[in-house]
Amino acid sequence: QVQLVESGGGLVQAGDSLRLSCAASGRIFSSDAMGWFRQAPGKEREFVAAVNWDFGNTHYADSVKGRFTISRDRAKNTVYLQLNNLKPEDTAVYYCAASRYQNRNRERDYGYWGQGTQVTVSS
Repeated sequence: QVQLVESGGGLVQAGDSLRLSCAASGRIFSSDAMGWFRQAPGKEREFVAAVNWDFGNTHYADSVKGRFTISRDRAKNTVYLQLNNLKPEDTAVYYCAASRYQNRNRERDYGYWGQGTQVTVSS
């Protein structure tokens, strides 16, 4: 079992930055991956970014490439999502998730989820 707790969301203006954190506890294996998803009002949850727990390989949704950066601190069992140059369309609840598989962007491949943190970007 893996427990995930997100923090760092808030209300910001367009162009601002935020850093989300996800503290993980429980059994995390080197072969696991951690990801961030988001769900905007009235829309389905979508993949944002993921990082492999062992070597830190990352991949991103096209909509956030060059603006968002995912990273992990294995010593702290924490995953971060740095959000730069935020846009109103980035407004969503952001969820941290853990997967027993690497290099996945499908929601169904992630078996553990946090409660989410709200990010609101005003224009």
